[in-house]
Amino acid sequence: MDLRFYFTLFLRRIHYVILLTVLGAGIGVTLALILPPRYVAEARLVVESQQIPDELAASTVRTDMIEQLQIIRQRILARNTLLDMADQFNIYAAAEGEALAPDEIVTDMRSRIRIDTSGGLRRNQPEATLVDVSFSAESAALSADVANQIVTLILQENVQMRTTVSGQTLDFFTREVERLDRELAERSARIVTFQEDNRDSLPESLDFRRNQLLSAQERQLDIMRDLRQLAERRESLVTLYEQTGGIGLQPEATLSPEARELQRLRERYASNSAVMTDANPRMKVMAAQIEALERTVEAQQSAASPDGATPMSAYEVQLADIDNQIEFLEEQQTRLEAEMAELRKTIEATPNNAVTLETLQRDFENLRAQYDAAVANRARAETGDTIEALSKGQRISVIENALAPDEPNSPNRKKIVVAGFGGGLLAGLGLLLLLELLNSSVRRSEDIIEGLDIKPIATLSYMRTQSEIMRRRALIAGVFVIAAAGIPAGLWVVHTYYKPVDLLMQDVLDRLPDIPVLNGSRANL
Repeated sequence: MDLRFYFTLFLRRIHYVILLTVLGAGIGVTLALILPPRYVAEARLVVESQQIPDELAASTVRTDMIEQLQIIRQRILARNTLLDMADQFNIYAAAEGEALAPDEIVTDMRSRIRIDTSGGLRRNQPEATLVDVSFSAESAALSADVANQIVTLILQENVQMRTTVSGQTLDFFTREVERLDRELAERSARIVTFQEDNRDSLPESLDFRRNQLLSAQERQLDIMRDLRQLAERRESLVTLYEQTGGIGLQPEATLSPEARELQRLRERYASNSAVMTDANPRMKVMAAQIEALERTVEAQQSAASPDGATPMSAYEVQLADIDNQIEFLEEQQTRLEAEMAELRKTIEATPNNAVTLETLQRDFENLRAQYDAAVANRARAETGDTIEALSKGQRISVIENALAPDEPNSPNRKKIVVAGFGGGLLAGLGLLLLLELLNSSVRRSEDIIEGLDIKPIATLSYMRTQSEIMRRRALIAGVFVIAAAGIPAGLWVVHTYYKPVDLLMQDVLDRLPDIPVLNGSRANL
């Protein structure tokens, strides 16, 4: 490689390098001068755990804090919220040129706002969750004011979200308790109504009714036995009367109780008269009793015979007494049969009633268990709502408020100038390399030997005239002037009368979707 030749070639074309270097430096200096400063104010928040231990009183808000922060971030970056914030602080009121459209304002606001979270659960080790909030603006005071407003919105959204969730939980369980209370009252009334409608066929009185049925059956058997005995006595009495025309001595069983008592008193009076006089007090008492019983028996016999008729005979009296007893027993038997039929009916209905009542009671118990659980949940919801109302649950608090920065965050003017100078220098060197690669003309004797395979006797270089040299130098000087003054002036005109350069560069970046932009924010210059 002929280094001397290439060095000479570099010196011959160094004006290209100088031109592009001056051009890049001019663009860098112009951008460093016209780009507006960007101040970034930062605030820091921390997520504090619940103030009261969960085992003593738990909050009803179970949403993960990272999820809550994501929701809060989306609400703050919502269109209406950003437009209201822009109007509140007049962020775009002093913008030069044409006013920005709402969509452009929303896009620019989202690019200026940063809400970043860090910490939480990492590698199964809990760490404090921190929230960094920042806003980029043309003035330090505006960036601090907007950043603090975003912090205020985060705190308000957090409180509103947690109190809303706890309030909705409490309201839900309150309505649930009221609903279950009404259903319990309805189920209880249904059970009471069923028990009243089937009070004689409920399962708890089944044994009693069975005992009643057995007692009635026993009484029925006694009545049937007594009826058979009375029927036999009546038949014997009728047969004796028909055969003898009389009934002989009246057996004691055929007499009425008063007649039997009268007969016993007469016998006692007759036996005592052998040893006592009629003046004896006991004899007088017995005589008075006998007299009273005689009047009673005569009245019974008179009542047994029709009015004005002759008194009934002993046969008729006994026959009528037996018939009355038979009629009375038959009435008792009829009443017992009706009672036994009713008991059998209720006993047969008891199994179905037991199943129905058990179903009603089971539903009632299940509903009461739900009611008890709802009451317990309502108590926990009340506790959780109180915790959130007093801000004793998990909350976000401010560690550092945003302060107006002393120095702008961007643009880095030194870097822009150095980048412009370096970019121009590299562009110049690249242009030299490109020209050399594209140039295939003969410039050295080695090119003739290599191309024609002949060795020249001598070579003479091209000699420019004085006028050609002057024209070349004038052209280079003119290009230098245009590059050094025209391009910066053009950038200034575009920035002043058309659109700020930073917004113009953002538009260019937005039109190039393949170029990634970190965190969706504008590149800091």
